[in-house]
Amino acid sequence: MIDGSFLKQLDKFNLIINKRITSSFVGNRATRNVGSGLVFGDYASYSLGDDFRSIDWKVYARSGKLYVKRYEEDKNLTVHVVLDFSASMGFHNKSEYASKLGLGFIYLAIKNNEKYVLSTFSENLEFFRPTKESKQIACIVDYLNNKKTTGKTNLWVSMANYKSLVNTISMVVIISDFFYDISQIRDVLFKYKGNDIRLIQVLDPLERDLHLQGNFKLKDLESGNKLRAFITPSLRNKYLNKMQVHSDEITKLCDPVGAKFFRISTDEDLFSVFYRILV
Repeated sequence: MIDGSFLKQLDKFNLIINKRITSSFVGNRATRNVGSGLVFGDYASYSLGDDFRSIDWKVYARSGKLYVKRYEEDKNLTVHVVLDFSASMGFHNKSEYASKLGLGFIYLAIKNNEKYVLSTFSENLEFFRPTKESKQIACIVDYLNNKKTTGKTNLWVSMANYKSLVNTISMVVIISDFFYDISQIRDVLFKYKGNDIRLIQVLDPLERDLHLQGNFKLKDLESGNKLRAFITPSLRNKYLNKMQVHSDEITKLCDPVGAKFFRISTDEDLFSVFYRILV
């Protein structure tokens, strides 16, 4: 259950590291899509990949250097927080930890006067309207406290449907256990290429370490299928190796699009996690 004491702790966290993380939210943006806004803001040095048509030749005549115009649209960052609420996130209530992480990003967006959107996906995609207002947090907390993990979902379909909400350069934070086929994750990353993408994998310590040995009945929370397994040290090592390979593959997919991948366990201190992600 997310309560008021969590938000107070989050406020203290913001005060402690705000100066160090502000650059993640405000200040100069990359010059991608310069010229697409309506209100002129300032100039930025031309770099490979910028729209050649946005070069200001009058400035070039005076300075001998290439500059492009950038518009107010490029300075306003929208923070999109997308939470996985499929059934697997209900294991030992990973969804609550994920929700707190999501609220942290929203809180920081508000503090830095940025728009934010919170969304959840499972069998259906649900989202709040984009806003900068702090009063919506109470509604979001209530929603998350009452939201149940359920069903099986397709990451690619959910995020492809969500793309219509991302119409400016944005920070896109996807929080999930990422128990998805690597091809789905690859397609999502390239769909959102050009944004500041953060993939945050939330795992329970048992999923991370599999400190079990002996005979167990295992149940797939999404399909409902059951399986008896005798867990030996050898089987545990195979499991851990596959988990590591999956994480490594996600990291490799992130590199070409400039995304960042973080693997988090629910026994980690929440604010240390934020420090690692943002600083």
